[in-house]
Amino acid sequence: MSSRIDGDKSGQVPSRVRRILRGPQPESVPGLVGTAVTIVGLLDIAAGVFPRFRHSRIHAVTEVLPGSLGPFAAAMSISAGVLLLLLAHGLKRHKRRAWRAAVVLLPAGAAAQFVYRHSIISVVIAAVLLALLLRHQGEFKALPDPRSRWKALANFVLMSAGSIGLGLVIVNVHPGKVVGNPSLYEQITHVVYGLFGFEGPVDYAGRVSWTVGYSLGALGMLTALTTIYLAFRPEHPAARLTADDEAQLRGLLAKHGGRDSLGHFALRRDKAVVFSPSGKAAVTYRVVSGVMLASGDPIGDVEAWPGAIERFMEEAKAHSWTPAVMGCSETGGEVWTRETGLDALELGDEAIVDVKDFSLSGRAMRNVRQMVKRIERNGYTTKVRRVSELTEEELEQVRGAAEAWRGTDTERGFSMALGRVGDPGDGDCFIATAHRVEEGDTSPFGDLKAIQHFVPWGKDGMSLELMRRDRGADPGMNELLIVASLEAAPSLGIERVSLNFAMFRSALARGEKIGAGPVLRMWRSLLVFLSRWFQIESLYKFNAKFRPRWEPRFVVFRATRDLPRIGFAAMQAEGFVTLALPRLFASRRRPKPVRTCTHNLMASVPKQAEREVQPA
Repeated sequence: MSSRIDGDKSGQVPSRVRRILRGPQPESVPGLVGTAVTIVGLLDIAAGVFPRFRHSRIHAVTEVLPGSLGPFAAAMSISAGVLLLLLAHGLKRHKRRAWRAAVVLLPAGAAAQFVYRHSIISVVIAAVLLALLLRHQGEFKALPDPRSRWKALANFVLMSAGSIGLGLVIVNVHPGKVVGNPSLYEQITHVVYGLFGFEGPVDYAGRVSWTVGYSLGALGMLTALTTIYLAFRPEHPAARLTADDEAQLRGLLAKHGGRDSLGHFALRRDKAVVFSPSGKAAVTYRVVSGVMLASGDPIGDVEAWPGAIERFMEEAKAHSWTPAVMGCSETGGEVWTRETGLDALELGDEAIVDVKDFSLSGRAMRNVRQMVKRIERNGYTTKVRRVSELTEEELEQVRGAAEAWRGTDTERGFSMALGRVGDPGDGDCFIATAHRVEEGDTSPFGDLKAIQHFVPWGKDGMSLELMRRDRGADPGMNELLIVASLEAAPSLGIERVSLNFAMFRSALARGEKIGAGPVLRMWRSLLVFLSRWFQIESLYKFNAKFRPRWEPRFVVFRATRDLPRIGFAAMQAEGFVTLALPRLFASRRRPKPVRTCTHNLMASVPKQAEREVQPA
């Protein structure tokens, strides 16, 4: 009989000690180094800016950090701190260029520290961080993100603003050494002069003037160098759908397009695409703020989906992008989670109307029926045709109206929007239009009063993409054109029509039923409150008027902590958040904006942002 106690054998190193000796796991090194570099950068800036900081207890820590103190210490410390802060995010994202810069900066800072302060400990700390970077350099392979020259201008604006703010702090942290009582204007002037390397109107006693001057000069130099670097580095523009890619996608949609109502939206030309090794499946995506955002299900043969998904994940890993999928079906969500280990969360439901079951008769359809009849009595007529049946003059009229009736400067939509009307390659799309001849009407679009645009959903379906109307048209144009499209569907060979996406529909539906629990009622109350801005409840009720069947849609994500970032990126892609520089000279040639409709997914403006919903 024998017994053994772990860690008690003679000559055996305890497991905890072995883990320490082995060092951190390779996959955790980028995050660890990025965090360490952030702390070092902040402390270096503090040590260079605040004179009392150098005599505090924290100074015992900062003295062993690269880039602190010594002759010209303030300027060197601030420079090192700013550069390290700029590198930290790239290191956490496994970026190769950030790794290269850190490998150069850490030894340079340590060497300066040794020369100016003869500090051995700072060299040791720099060596430890450098050793981690060199030992685990394989973890830093991420390629650059899509970028353009505009980032240089954005960097100049942000760095200039930050430098002026930090410069004002530098100017004012030596109150006992300031000669006289300079005004705020003189302080700002001193900072601006100092950024360009000139002496300003503020004067100091002793060597403080040199410290402030070198610090401001260092900030100005960093602003200039980073801007020049961004302006002249190789440009990596956002990927676009090429003609060959579009042709291959159209071939896949011709064979498998009937499986997903969102399939045709893969043909947006501001998306990129990855194909499976066999070429029988594809995933389209756009990169927004470091998120690789796909929408809908993969295109093509379901059996080939894993190959396309694997390529998608490889691309995300190569660039250190956060993978995410918006609006996939239940089958798509199952395949994504099974093949990648990602998680899925129900986002809402898509409203689908089966044409053979649709009828205006019955009590449930009374409100819609009465509204449509009233509008028809007011002289409105409708036409539902394929785009290929419209004349060039009619197409130009539709395009012009769609542009003029858009309610925002930014074209919204990504997941469920095509982003164009009447393209030569989209002849199989459908256009529903409402018309009324009015005496004395001066509209540049003639008798055209409302537009709905549908894209093909396989051979026997169509999916709503765009809804826009003239502000002067009667209320109920949406209902009129949807009913007209459903009634004309049999003659067009259409058996099913996808209308709108209703965000959090199940929560709204269950929360209003008898017996709903307090949590569900509270959640519904919150959604109703948010509907004041995002039309969550009104769009659900608008969809419900047509008695559709509901198909759930999901968001696929890697970790719960990624959801806020994915949500923000999706809102950027959909056009609800714009980070572009403001336009100083906005065009005034467009007609007065109106509230319009566009097929969409985000912000509970499902399948159509900017929709104007008319209650029955």
